[in-house]
Amino acid sequence: MKNWTVLLIAMIMFTARKTENRQLTPWEQGAFETGKYRNLFAELGYPQQEIDRKLSEIFESLFYGPNRVYFEVEDSLAYISDVKNNDVHTEGMSYGMMIAVQMDRQDIFDRLWRWCVRYMQHREGPWEGYFAWSCALDGTRNAQGPASDGELYYVTSLIFASNRWGNDTGINYLKEAQYILDCAMAKDGTDEVTNFINMEHKLITFVPTVWGGSFTDPSYHVPAFYEVWARWADDGRSELWQECARRSREYLHTTIHPVTGLNPDYSEYDGSPRVTGRIIGEEFRFDSWRVPMNIALDYSWSCADKEWQQHYGENIQNFLYSRGIDTFVDQYNIGGTPVKEILGAGGYTALRHSLGLVSTSAAVSLVCRHEKSLEFIDRLWHAKHVPYEDGYFDAYYDGLLWLFAFMHLSGNYRIITPGTI
Repeated sequence: MKNWTVLLIAMIMFTARKTENRQLTPWEQGAFETGKYRNLFAELGYPQQEIDRKLSEIFESLFYGPNRVYFEVEDSLAYISDVKNNDVHTEGMSYGMMIAVQMDRQDIFDRLWRWCVRYMQHREGPWEGYFAWSCALDGTRNAQGPASDGELYYVTSLIFASNRWGNDTGINYLKEAQYILDCAMAKDGTDEVTNFINMEHKLITFVPTVWGGSFTDPSYHVPAFYEVWARWADDGRSELWQECARRSREYLHTTIHPVTGLNPDYSEYDGSPRVTGRIIGEEFRFDSWRVPMNIALDYSWSCADKEWQQHYGENIQNFLYSRGIDTFVDQYNIGGTPVKEILGAGGYTALRHSLGLVSTSAAVSLVCRHEKSLEFIDRLWHAKHVPYEDGYFDAYYDGLLWLFAFMHLSGNYRIITPGTI
C-alpha cells in the first residue's frame, strides 16, 4: 500500500510540474554568451534520470544495437552506414563525428576520422582537402566529388575535438580542420572545382563545382557553425566567417515560405526554389527535414535572429499541426499542398509520418512560444524507431535525426569551448 501511495504522489507532482510549465518562454540569449542550454524535457517535468536513460538508449541503439549504423573495422577504423543503401556518406560520417565529440567519445571520433582520411579524403589533385561524398563499405569510392554539408560538419566537429581533447593525442584536430579550410579557399574553378562557399554570395554551395556552386541547399545552412569557425578555427578568416553567418541567416528568410514555414530541398541564392526538371528540387522533401533542427541550433547557440526564428518555428509547427500532430506526412509543396510525385527511398515509395521529421519538428520547439510545442515534444518523447506499416525502416537518417533532436531538447547539443572536459 505504501508503494502505491508513493507512486500516486509522484504522478500528481509530475502532472503539476507539467501544468506549471504550460507557458514556455524561449531564452533571450544564446549559449555563446551564457554557456547555458535549455533542457525542455526537464522544463516539462520529465525526470532527469529518465531523460538521461532515453538519451543513452537512443545512442546505444544507433551505435551498438541490432539496428546500428556504426561499424568498427580493423583495429582503429569505423564507419557510419546508410544501411538501406548499403554505402557510406560524408553526411553520416561527419554527423557521427559531431555526435562523438558531443558525447565525449574520442574513441569513436578517431575511428571515424581515420576511415574518412584513408578512404574519402583527397590528399592531392584538384579535389585536395575535399572528401568523396559516397563510398562502398570497403572504402571504394562511388563518386569522387564532395557534398558541401560534409565539409561543414567535418570542420566544426574537428574544431570541437581540438577544444575538448587537445591536439597531441595522436591527431592534430585543429590542423586537420585548417587543412580543409585552406584547401577549400584555394579553389578557383580550375578543373571545375570551386570553393565550398560561393564567394559572391558568401553562402554554402550544394556541391563545390562550377555547376553545383551555382545554387545551394537550405538544409546546409547552419549559421552558428561559422561563428564557431570565427572563434576557434584560427585560420585568419574570422571576419569572413562572421559575414557568412549573417548572410546565411538572411538567406533563410528568403527561401522559407512565410506562412507554412516549409522550404525547398534546393534553391537559388536569392532563395527561390531551384527548378531541376527532376523530382528533387522545388518541394519540401527529405533534405528539408533538417532545417527546423538547424534553426533550433542557431537559436540555442547564438540567438542572433530570435524574432524571425520564433515566428518561423511557430509557422512550421502550426502547419504540421494543421495536418494532424500524429498524421502529418514527410513531403509537401512549400505552399502546403500535396506533392504530385512521391520521392522514394530504400526501394519503397510512400508518404509517411516519418520519425526524422517528427524529431526535427520537435527540436524547433526551442524557439517557440505557443502551447503546440508541448505536443511536439511529447510525441518525440514517446517516439519509437521501428518499421513503418509498409515494412520500410530507416536506421540511418531517421535514427540520426532522432538522436540529434533528443540531444537538442535535453540540452546536450553544445558548443565545445577550449578546455571543455
